[in-house]
Amino acid sequence: MKGCALAIAALLLVALAPAGARGHTQQAPPADVGIDQHLGAAVPLDLPFRNEMGETVTLGAAMQAKPTVLALVYYKCTMLCPLLLDGMVRALKAMSFDAGREFEVVVVSINPRETPLLAAMKKQETLSRYPRRHAEQGWAFLTGEEASIRALTGAVGFRYSYDAKADEYAHPAGLVLLTPGGKVARYFYGIEFSPRDLRLGLVEAADERIGSPVDQVLLLCYHYDPLTGKYGFAIMSALRLAGAVTVLCLGVFMVIMFRRERGSRDASAGRT
Repeated sequence: MKGCALAIAALLLVALAPAGARGHTQQAPPADVGIDQHLGAAVPLDLPFRNEMGETVTLGAAMQAKPTVLALVYYKCTMLCPLLLDGMVRALKAMSFDAGREFEVVVVSINPRETPLLAAMKKQETLSRYPRRHAEQGWAFLTGEEASIRALTGAVGFRYSYDAKADEYAHPAGLVLLTPGGKVARYFYGIEFSPRDLRLGLVEAADERIGSPVDQVLLLCYHYDPLTGKYGFAIMSALRLAGAVTVLCLGVFMVIMFRRERGSRDASAGRT
């Protein structure tokens, strides 16, 4: 009985011990990891990278003068990055806009040791879930030197940290929307993205040169909240829009009724 009690006590001590004492250290994200919003900041479009075919291209060439969804990941990541790319693909598939036609997608590895071959494999894997006509031309998977990566991440406020012991990167999750001219337009945080928010963000980033009249109306009713990275219902804008529509309808109704009344008077005068 005494031996049994000692064994139980030992098991309890192991169960209550800190994770690090059991050999499974769970660390909080480093303090220097996060996203600082640089809305309106210009991104250097002449930064050199390598595309998935190993060709040297500039960031501007990859964007093709279109609004661009920028994803900063690394291709050997097995945890956060696949979830982010999967969430992005699902949101883009739910949109009627096509990558390669209305906008571009540029995925950049933050690991300077990764190769175009890894980029090509990740592109093939990702596009297998995005079967659109212009997908091949609309998605760029880039690798680059440390200087180019740091210049790009610094411009958009993307802070990350490399853990040499684990050979892993600690980094935030989110997407950055760039205007055709290379300015930071919107941030969307996390690994799940609203298709409506992405669509409205692309319409705004393109200076409303893409989209439908419905998108223009929605932009009047919704506004972008930088704190949440989402579009929220703008009650005052909606009320103003509703008021304008009401006044317009009343005006049309009054014109119709006036014409009918004048037509009735003319008809009565003709009979007399």
